[in-house]
Amino acid sequence: MTWQHKFNEALGKYAGVQFSRVRKAAPESPARPPADPADRLLREPVFILSPVRSGSTLLRSMLDAHSLIHAPHELHVRRLAVEFGTSLAERSMAALGHNRCDLEHLLWDRVLHRELVRSGKRHIVDKTPANAFAYQRIATCWPDARFIFLLRHPASIAASWHEADPDKRDREQAAADALRYMKAVQRARKGLTGLTVRYEDLTADPERETRSICEFLSVPWEREMLTYGRPDVLKKGLGDWQDKIRSGSVQPGRDLPAPEEVPETLQAMCRSWGYS
Repeated sequence: MTWQHKFNEALGKYAGVQFSRVRKAAPESPARPPADPADRLLREPVFILSPVRSGSTLLRSMLDAHSLIHAPHELHVRRLAVEFGTSLAERSMAALGHNRCDLEHLLWDRVLHRELVRSGKRHIVDKTPANAFAYQRIATCWPDARFIFLLRHPASIAASWHEADPDKRDREQAAADALRYMKAVQRARKGLTGLTVRYEDLTADPERETRSICEFLSVPWEREMLTYGRPDVLKKGLGDWQDKIRSGSVQPGRDLPAPEEVPETLQAMCRSWGYS
């Protein structure tokens, strides 16, 4: 044992502190499309990009009732990360042409593909709201991915987000937090192609809207989507858990707020989304 190690050990024993070597953060590896078509097991995955409290759990439940569509609870696959335990492992993977992002994409694809195969269906849908913050990465991982943008009146989103946990966030905080998601969805709408659906339209005329979605996904429309039952894929903490969702059928949406009820911080987004 060197004198430095002996000193550090004694320092920890008598002073309760020790020195530790600061590790350099690994450089961010670039995200890039699959190098070979065989790198992806999943074909044309579907992502619902929406703010929190915008009706994505309802839409997911309706889609999951379709015989060809599997729409499980929020999956958060973009949070699954790969780490190199040693520099040798990193060099070894680099020799095969893989960087960290490549390996994460392989992991994400495998997880979603396994879930789809287990369902016995043909198409998988992920509705994790935070995916809006990583839309570029998702589109890079799956160049053939399809996107559904689900919008709702910004003030209704903020009100619902506050009501979901009023002790955690007051109305002002809820509006500011929800606005982050709205801006992310808006950036995704500008950067991607896809189908835009409004929550208010979905609850007012669910047949018309689900027919439009089915046409977009190239699947036949099924009436079971309107009375989706009590889906066993609902998981508390992984999406909306309110009675309206668990009822098993589409419930009317709340009345739209009057213009004077819209917080100033949300007025620009209301105009951008055509709610003013």
